[in-house]
Amino acid sequence: MKKLIGRESEIEDLDNYVNSQRAEFIAVYGRRRIGKTFLIRQYFSNEFAFEVSGAIDGTAQEQMALFVSAMRRIGYDGEIPKDWFQAFSELRNLLDPVVKKSKKRVVIFIDELPCFETQKSSFLKAFSNFWNSWANWQDNIMLIVCGSATSWMTDNLINNHAGLYNRLTHQIHLREFTLKETKEYFDNQDFGYSELMVLQIYMAFGGVPYYLGYFRKGESFAEAVDRLFFNGGVLQNEFNQMFAALFRQPLPYMQVMKFLATKKSGVNRKEISQGVSKLDNGHLTKILDNLETCDFIRKFYTTGRDGKLKTTSCYYQLTDFYTIFYFTFKDKASAGKNFFSQNYGKPIINTWLGLAFERVVTTHIRQIKAALGISEIYTEYFSWRSKNEDKNVQIDLVISRADKVINICEIKFSASEYSLSKEEYLKIQNRVAVYRDETKTKSAVWPVLITFFGVMKGGYASSIEKKIAVMDFMKN
Repeated sequence: MKKLIGRESEIEDLDNYVNSQRAEFIAVYGRRRIGKTFLIRQYFSNEFAFEVSGAIDGTAQEQMALFVSAMRRIGYDGEIPKDWFQAFSELRNLLDPVVKKSKKRVVIFIDELPCFETQKSSFLKAFSNFWNSWANWQDNIMLIVCGSATSWMTDNLINNHAGLYNRLTHQIHLREFTLKETKEYFDNQDFGYSELMVLQIYMAFGGVPYYLGYFRKGESFAEAVDRLFFNGGVLQNEFNQMFAALFRQPLPYMQVMKFLATKKSGVNRKEISQGVSKLDNGHLTKILDNLETCDFIRKFYTTGRDGKLKTTSCYYQLTDFYTIFYFTFKDKASAGKNFFSQNYGKPIINTWLGLAFERVVTTHIRQIKAALGISEIYTEYFSWRSKNEDKNVQIDLVISRADKVINICEIKFSASEYSLSKEEYLKIQNRVAVYRDETKTKSAVWPVLITFFGVMKGGYASSIEKKIAVMDFMKN
């Protein structure tokens, strides 16, 4: 059996739920390919009183057939139920003696739950009745449901205002691996990947276990990318497949993602509305909320001229690594099976590496805060651009701290120790000065230099007090 990598907090939560001495109804959600099913199967060693998985795009008849087949595996020998109420009634009849006899947890696992709710079906009502009228009253039952259609999970379970209102006892939002967990994933399989290669893989595909599973021993990063993405690779069309599986009307979601892919620093709602046609306010709100819940984008606030956060307006930024990689190179996907290897080290790849490294940093803000010694301090983070076009000043990452300090972060990707030149040092000082002048902030403004391998000693490096090496995030 494969080893569970990372997921320490989720495992701790599951330990607590198993030992709670009451009925538990747990929803595990997160973007597609993130490892929800794997987590539950590994944790419980595939020992379930009942388990079933819905079929993506399956018909009502197909979903019912899957459910009945799962019941037959635990002893059901009746006819196909006429509706979902009867189906859950039969399931209750099967499980009731097991629940009464068992002295340990009786685990019911329904995977890809949203698939069962087909058009005009009674599934959700019947499912609610199953929990409310019976399962909820059995202290040793643990009902676990998973779903990749994250928006459906939040709308119908987490934020349900009907039969399942306030019935969910716990929720687990599973997110992608960190850099450290990604390194641990490959180390566990004895791949022998260097920290730099792990970083590069992360910059292209993020910490999504499903994608990481496609890598092979003995391949360079460029060779693996050519095989997986270019000239018909298995991940070349993943973007379309992913959104088709997540949303019943995927096109507007894909249009918003495509627009955000062109806006490195993030844009506000008005700009999105202008950039993506035929989206009314209500529909756009729903799309943005769902994309944020699915961890494809992040919402953040920036500062006004007074240096204070403007909470009346927000910005949206694309953060999903695969999607950024997809839109950067999709037009080159059929250019030849060795496109990435042949162009590695050239501007088209180098530009992407720099931008992707910035995303790595912003998705590891918790580790950045720990390196700065401010883990317990409330912060907001965002990128910033001067309104004075003549100054042409843009800051990769601003960390606004509740202790009246602003960290101006300069993020530099380099495949070796970074050497801070006089020119770059003066640019950093200028960015600090312009930010302080335009925002009129009364907070202290301190520069931070963030690289991967660290900063080469000597020269102007000593002039920057705070320096962070992202490679250290992979260490125990």
